[in-house]
Amino acid sequence: MKKYIVAGLLVWLPLAITVWLLSWMLGALDGVFAALLSATQAVLPESTRAGIEQLRHVPGLGVLVLVAGMLLTGVFVTNIFGQWAVRQWDRLMGQIPIVKSIYNSVKQVSDTLFSSTGNAFREAVLVQYPRHGSWTIAFVTGKPGGEVAAHLDGEHVSVYVPTTPNPTSGFFLIMPRADVRPLNMSVDEALKYVISMGVVVPGADAQALPPGAAAATRN
Repeated sequence: MKKYIVAGLLVWLPLAITVWLLSWMLGALDGVFAALLSATQAVLPESTRAGIEQLRHVPGLGVLVLVAGMLLTGVFVTNIFGQWAVRQWDRLMGQIPIVKSIYNSVKQVSDTLFSSTGNAFREAVLVQYPRHGSWTIAFVTGKPGGEVAAHLDGEHVSVYVPTTPNPTSGFFLIMPRADVRPLNMSVDEALKYVISMGVVVPGADAQALPPGAAAATRN
């Protein structure tokens, strides 16, 4: 009986977690949409509030509106006038006490992580952590600069060591490039390996092959 229960759990658990995550994301988006509707109702005449209130009960409308809003925003900020408007907005936010510290920090991190020209999470590597002889997967996030780089001899890299099974928390390390071993696996494969606690092995069919041959096989 225990064997059958475990077999059934392995079938339903991935589906249940997937549904839960999607429900949480939809709920978060609907919450943002509801806040926007409330703000709209506060500035519009009372005669139009009843019609706007009915929009709350349309399934999926909040997701569509927010996705369309992000799409239009992306189109707007990619032209010259939009980029100028974004710079003015950043300058305004940078002059508000307390807010500027939070806004600038979040903006720097998001620009680094999601920018197409950034180096964040572009390479999966092996590093020895938390002690010599103990290996874990890390992600190269760039190179140290400024005052930090001035105190370091030789080539160093900045790496992020994620925790498992939640990779959103982890440790930031600066290590000599010689102590970092590059991996052929992609960042997505490495994340799956970390989240699964080593159960889902990337390129299991090519484990017996040399690194170059394994990469060629995947390509």
